[in-house]
Amino acid sequence: MNRLVIRLAINAIALYVAVGTGWIAGITSESTQWWAYLVMALVFTLVNALLKPILKLLTCPLILLTLGLFSLIINTLLFWLTGTLGSLIGSGFGFQVDNFWAALLGALLVSIVNGALTLIFREELRGGSG
Repeated sequence: MNRLVIRLAINAIALYVAVGTGWIAGITSESTQWWAYLVMALVFTLVNALLKPILKLLTCPLILLTLGLFSLIINTLLFWLTGTLGSLIGSGFGFQVDNFWAALLGALLVSIVNGALTLIFREELRGGSG
């Protein structure tokens, strides 16, 4: 349970950096409240847990053919889908992505922040006591 809370917090921070800071032109958040980013993190976690393995399995030949670069397209699609599903849940939970390049940059930024924070909290995510 503790790992799930840490993972959701990491995803919320990563989404805030990509969506809430305004660093990427073409991505606008529907809310600036901290709990909205927690809801978006929950949606992001569910989308990645449910759809990413299926998409990677279905596109395995493309991933191999492009030496893994097609994974960026999958991450871009899942990032865009997270914003769209967040908007459908209720007003104030999602974010708008104007074009493909904004979604690609947002997915890259989320991946970088997520990876860095996962390295920082790797012991807690493993369940070790340090």
